[in-house]
Amino acid sequence: MIPVNSKTIVFVTGAFVTHRGWDNWKLYFESRGYTTYAPPWPFKDASPQELRALHPDKNLGLSRLTLDELVDHYARFVTSLPERPIAIGHSLGGLITQILVNRDLVAAGVAIHSVPPQGVFPYEFSFLKAGWKVLGILTSLDDTYLMSFEDWQYAFVNEMPLEEQKAAYEANTIPESKVVARGGLSSAAHVDFEKEHPPLLLTSGSLDNIIPEHLNRRNFNHYQKNNSIMEYQEFEGRNHFVLGQATWREDADYILNWLKKLSAAPVAPAAV
Repeated sequence: MIPVNSKTIVFVTGAFVTHRGWDNWKLYFESRGYTTYAPPWPFKDASPQELRALHPDKNLGLSRLTLDELVDHYARFVTSLPERPIAIGHSLGGLITQILVNRDLVAAGVAIHSVPPQGVFPYEFSFLKAGWKVLGILTSLDDTYLMSFEDWQYAFVNEMPLEEQKAAYEANTIPESKVVARGGLSSAAHVDFEKEHPPLLLTSGSLDNIIPEHLNRRNFNHYQKNNSIMEYQEFEGRNHFVLGQATWREDADYILNWLKKLSAAPVAPAAV
């Protein structure tokens, strides 16, 4: 393995939430010598309040965004940088990170509570309960989807105090493209699990309803154990709001230490 010496990080945002959820993570890694970016999705470069005011989109842009277009958006961004960056993605951003890693467009990837690629079937009840509404079954694809506070409580912030749940909802939730969500079930979400690839770390949380731990582990286990560097880590007490939980710095510390190991010397593939 060639050591990973990139000092650039691109944070890849997931569905339902603003890219500003990475603000603390950006400051954390910048204070440790990294140059960081958290580019918004197309049609999402505004505050959560402004974006919610546009809901439903009524075919103005976001509602027609596809997963293929979104992946291409991030692919163009990472390839425009002076060096191959490290991609760190959450949820659907984790899936996009896995795709970028698979295409050899980044130096390494970290997929946090990642939506699984095509071929890893999410049969878990909690996944279906938390995520089925965004697919827009029997509703118009010309309208965006905005997660209700009740659904937010189940899908993202379960086990947190009520006031923290409300504050997190107000600061983070934004409308979503149903077409992008459906793309997660199509070939747009394809990953070649047999292909050698840059180092990849997958993390999961014991409290996550929308992407439960065993779904994350099945995602990891689909990769063929070849010469690629793979690692899997479950964190206790993490729900899907992992980026904003009080424990976020512990997760960032683990990721930072993993990156340091990659930069230090050749590493043998990790066994789980």
